[in-house]
Amino acid sequence: MRSKPMILVALLLAAFLVNLDTTLVNVALPAMVRQLHATTTQLQWVVDSYNLVFAALLLTFGSLSDRLGRKGMLLAGLAVVGTASLAGGFTATPAQLIAARAVMGLGAAMTFPATLSLISNVFTERRERARAIGLWGAVAGVAIAMGPIAGGWLLEHYSWAAIFIAMAPVAAAAVIFAALVVPTSKDPDAAAVDIPGLVLSSAAMALLVFTIIEAPTYGWAATRSVAGFAASAVLLAAFIVRERRATHPMLDVALFRNLRFSAASGAVTVSFFTLFGFIFLITQYFQFVRGYGPLSTGVRLLPVALAVGAGSVAGTQLAVRAGTKLVVTTGLVAMAVFYGWVAATTSATLSYGVIAAQMVVYGLGMGLTSAPATESIMGAISQRKAGVGSAVNDSTRLVGGTLGVAVIGSVYASFYGSRLSATIPAAVPGRVAAIAQQSVGAAYAAAGKIAALGHPALGQALQHAATNAFLRGLTIAVLVAGGVAAVGAVLAIRFLPAQPARPATPTADETETAEDTHELETQTQPPRRSTSPPQPRSTVLASDMHPGPALPPPQPRT
Repeated sequence: MRSKPMILVALLLAAFLVNLDTTLVNVALPAMVRQLHATTTQLQWVVDSYNLVFAALLLTFGSLSDRLGRKGMLLAGLAVVGTASLAGGFTATPAQLIAARAVMGLGAAMTFPATLSLISNVFTERRERARAIGLWGAVAGVAIAMGPIAGGWLLEHYSWAAIFIAMAPVAAAAVIFAALVVPTSKDPDAAAVDIPGLVLSSAAMALLVFTIIEAPTYGWAATRSVAGFAASAVLLAAFIVRERRATHPMLDVALFRNLRFSAASGAVTVSFFTLFGFIFLITQYFQFVRGYGPLSTGVRLLPVALAVGAGSVAGTQLAVRAGTKLVVTTGLVAMAVFYGWVAATTSATLSYGVIAAQMVVYGLGMGLTSAPATESIMGAISQRKAGVGSAVNDSTRLVGGTLGVAVIGSVYASFYGSRLSATIPAAVPGRVAAIAQQSVGAAYAAAGKIAALGHPALGQALQHAATNAFLRGLTIAVLVAGGVAAVGAVLAIRFLPAQPARPATPTADETETAEDTHELETQTQPPRRSTSPPQPRSTVLASDMHPGPALPPPQPRT
C-alpha cells in the first residue's frame, strides 16, 4: 500500500541526489590536477559540462515527462545519473571525465523536473502541497551545502574517483525505492511532441548558459559575448513566436502573464543568483584566507544549510497563511541585509561566531524566498502541465546560479586585480606578479615559494597584499549581490500577488485537481465508508494514475 509520506521520501531522495552533485565535485578539482593532470580550462568544463547539458535539456525533458510519463522519466534519469557517475569514477583522462559529467547532466535534466511535477500531482490540496514543496526546497538547499562536506570526507579517505563511484549505489537505491512507491502520472490528453519547440528551447538555453559561463573569460562586452547573448535572444524570440502559433505548444507562454508564475520565477532567479554567488565567495574565503581544508570548509557551511532547510519549510506554510508577497519579500530583504552586514564586517580575523550568525540570516532569507516562490509557480500551472512548469522553475534556478557565479565572480576578480596591482610589493618579479593576479590561491602559492627561496619578508608582504585585495574584491562583490537582492525585494512588493486568484466558478484545472486528489486517495488510503451518495466521476485519469509500479507504455525505458 502506497502512502503519501513514502512517495515524498522517494522524490526527496531523487532531488537530493541531483542537487548534491552540483557542488560535490568542486572539492575534488585540486586532486584532479595532481592525478589527471587537468588544465584550468579542463577543470572548468568538468564543472560546467554538467550545468550546460542540465540547463539546455530541462524544458525538453519536463515537457516530455508530461507526455510520456513522469515516473518513467524519473527512473530513467536516475539510472542515467548513476551509470554515468560510476563511469566517471573509472575515467583516465580529463576528456573522458568531462563526457561523463555531460551525461550526468542529461540524467539530472530527466530527473529533477519529474520530482517537483510528481509532488504537485500527488499533493493536490494547497496546504499539503506547500508543505511538500517546502521540504523539497529544504532538501535542495541542504544538498547544495552538503556537497563540500561529503566530498571533503571522501577525499580525506579515498581518491577523487570515490566521489563519483559513491553516487552510483545511492542512485540505484533511489531507482528501486521510487519504482516501488511512486505512482505513475502523465498528462492524459497529451498531444504530439512539439519538436520545433523542443529544439528552439534547448538551443536558446544552451547558448545562453554557455555565453554566461564564457563571458568572464573573454569579457562581457567582447564581440563573442555580445554575439552570444544576441543569438540567445533571437532563439528565445523564435521559441516564443513558435509556441504562440503552435496548436499544442510545449510551453504555454501566456502563463507568463500570470504574475504568480512570472514574478515568482524572477524571485527564484534572484535567490539562486545570490546563493551560488555566496558559495563561490565564502568557499574561497574559508579555504584561502582562513586556511581551512575542504571538509572543514564544508562543516562550517552547515549553519546556512540548516537555515535554508528551516526557512523553506516555514516559508511555504507562512505563504499560505500570510501571503506569498510578504514572505518572499521578507526573504529577499534578509538576503540584502546579510550582504550589507558582510560588507561592513569582513576581515581576515572575523570571529566564526559572527560568520555563522550571518549565514543563518542568509539561509533563512534564501528559504523564505525560493520555496514559497516555487510553490507559487507550481500552483499557477495546471497539474497536467506540471512537468514543464517544474522545468521552468528549475531553469530559473540554474540560470540564476550560473549568472550569479559569473557576475559576482567577474566583479570580485576585477577589484581583486586592480587592488593587487596597486599594492603588490615592487620587489616581486614580474612573472610572479602575473601569477598572483590570477587568483588569491595562486598569490598565496607564489608567496610560499618566495618565502621558501629565502625571502620570507617578501613572501609575507605578497600574501598580505593578496589578502587585502581579496577582501576588497569580496566587499564590492557582496554589495552587488545585496543590491540585486534589494531590487528583487522591490519587484516582489510591486508585482508578486499575495494569494492565488479565486474564480467564482470552478475552472477546468480545479476540476482536474479535485479528480486527481480523489484518484490518488483510492491508491494511497484504505477504503472508507462514505456518508454521502456516490458521485459520478470522470475516468480521465485512468491512464494517469495507476496503482501498480509497472511503467505504462510509451514511457522511456530504464
